[in-house]
Amino acid sequence: MVNTFLAQDAVELAVVERSGFIESRHIGSVVVTAADGSVVTSLGNPTAPIYPRSTLKPFQALASMQAGAPLRGAQASMASASHVGSLEHMDLVKSMLDKAELSEEDLQCPPAWPQDSEAYQWLLRTDRGKSRLAMNCSGKHSAFLWACKENGWDLRSYLQLNHPLQQLVMTLIEEYCGETPVHVGIDGCGAPVAAISLLGLARGYGKLGGSPSDKHANARAATIATAMLDYPWTVEGRGKPNTIVMEDVGILAKLGAEGVLALGTETGVGVAVKMLDGNGRAATLVGLTALAATGAVDASSVAAVLGKVVEPILGGSDVVGQLRLGAAVSALLD
Repeated sequence: MVNTFLAQDAVELAVVERSGFIESRHIGSVVVTAADGSVVTSLGNPTAPIYPRSTLKPFQALASMQAGAPLRGAQASMASASHVGSLEHMDLVKSMLDKAELSEEDLQCPPAWPQDSEAYQWLLRTDRGKSRLAMNCSGKHSAFLWACKENGWDLRSYLQLNHPLQQLVMTLIEEYCGETPVHVGIDGCGAPVAAISLLGLARGYGKLGGSPSDKHANARAATIATAMLDYPWTVEGRGKPNTIVMEDVGILAKLGAEGVLALGTETGVGVAVKMLDGNGRAATLVGLTALAATGAVDASSVAAVLGKVVEPILGGSDVVGQLRLGAAVSALLD
């Protein structure tokens, strides 16, 4: 069986302090890469395989575009999203399906309740129940279907690994991340998920983030990176961590399930984080700190953003503690 890195290979990346007592420790790995793919910072074991989960979505969106899906603007960022299922999100996904002359019934992501409270109440009030449009991967699936429609590919098997579209996804992951997946599993939405290293993921995001300013870059990759920054609300949701980071720091930011985070700057610097316990609450804190320590982004902007996205530790209505960096990450700032 293929495995990710072991606990003894991990580093304490963050701790939870409550009333002067350390009650939780988040261990994992983080890596920062330069524009040429070289390692700038490394803690833990960044060469072990991980499932990048939803951080792969921009590369999956790129495959849909390469295959002919005419994604533009908010559509391109929506294809890269793990959204909260707001009414705006659902409307945008529906518009993508409409343009492809398809419907919600063609989506093979599971129906879900939206994380967005307004949309949730609307679905309850209108007796609609769970919706595939509200599922956080619906943008990606809509783009997949649109690409299949443009090529006359089978719509029923679009999630199978041997489908032409999924084969293109694997090719692009290898091209951008610089390595062949060591294993392919099934993600929570039913799509294939490739196991690659954290190092490869960071390199992929550096390449993606730098594509708009690289005249030799894939123009479709540049479209996706630009769209994510132009329409950050699509990628997660207004007031949510990924969206806030993109709005305030101006870099690509994408969380994935099981404690994964990837960041990419316009200068080609990439960051990837994996929390070994699968809890992602400290991933943004760790990833942005590691990035700021390299000087690739403004430290004051990062500090301001962390003040918005790092949740306080409460006792009743009072703040009684904090989520803070582990010693190894703090040392990067020295």
